[in-house]
Amino acid sequence: MNTIVDFNKYSISNFQQVDTRFDDEYGVMWSYMKPEPRPCFNMTCLNELLQYHNYIQNSQGEIISQGKVQKLNYSVFASSMEGVFNLGGDLTAFRELILAQDRAHLFEYAKLCIESIWILYNMQAPVTTISLVQGQAMGGGFEGALSTHILVAEKSSLMGFPEVLFNLFPGMGALSFLSRKIGMQAAEKMVRSGKIYTGEELYQMGVVDVLAEDGQGEYALNNWIKKNHRSLNSFQAINRAKQRVNPLTVQELYDIVDIWVDAALRLDERNLKVMERLVRAQNQKVGADVVHIQEKQTA
Repeated sequence: MNTIVDFNKYSISNFQQVDTRFDDEYGVMWSYMKPEPRPCFNMTCLNELLQYHNYIQNSQGEIISQGKVQKLNYSVFASSMEGVFNLGGDLTAFRELILAQDRAHLFEYAKLCIESIWILYNMQAPVTTISLVQGQAMGGGFEGALSTHILVAEKSSLMGFPEVLFNLFPGMGALSFLSRKIGMQAAEKMVRSGKIYTGEELYQMGVVDVLAEDGQGEYALNNWIKKNHRSLNSFQAINRAKQRVNPLTVQELYDIVDIWVDAALRLDERNLKVMERLVRAQNQKVGADVVHIQEKQTA
């Protein structure tokens, strides 16, 4: 039996770090991240995203909005922060847990990350998930964007995996999602390089599905929905068939997280100093420090 969810209850007053709105023309539910104090995945933001997407899944495509039962066809994963989608994991928390050699809490955080993106990839409802990247999506932020059925990005948006700069790797789905999209060789090259890519470059590589002009991300996303809405049933069926042909299991993600946690606990003082520089980049909400570190590493 389906649970019809009343989204009027899940407004700004109920979520601290996620805003939502519903467009009834095509049945689009929008979620906007607003993590504090840094634009990264902290525990509160992750828990609220998981709770929100569980509401979406439980709705099975029917919600109550403005006092009426409405059809929910699309769930958009976006950000309310200008110039930033999400800068990834909470590096301050990582550093503290690594210094304390606290495997249990580091794994707890990583497991919550997996749960939060798995539901976007494996949505058990007739709802298409879409990421909208306007600005920077780094590390775990990029992994989150990759987990949805469709990735929309503006041309000058920046995405990449800087983890290799502090001797780690992106462990929350990067290789799993990318290898199924562009092949393992290209996925591994991207993860090992630490390179930051533009939305346009990733579109040419086949990572980004819909490319938007700068400042036109929402327009391009809405235009894609309008253009493809009549064949939504076909799109969703083909997507499920793709997942069956090249299946991804949540156990695969958990196994990789185990590898990631063990690798994180082996980081040394030099690695943690590089991580501190990336924390400054998170605080500044710009990519200047990321680029600076990358240039320094390759000099």
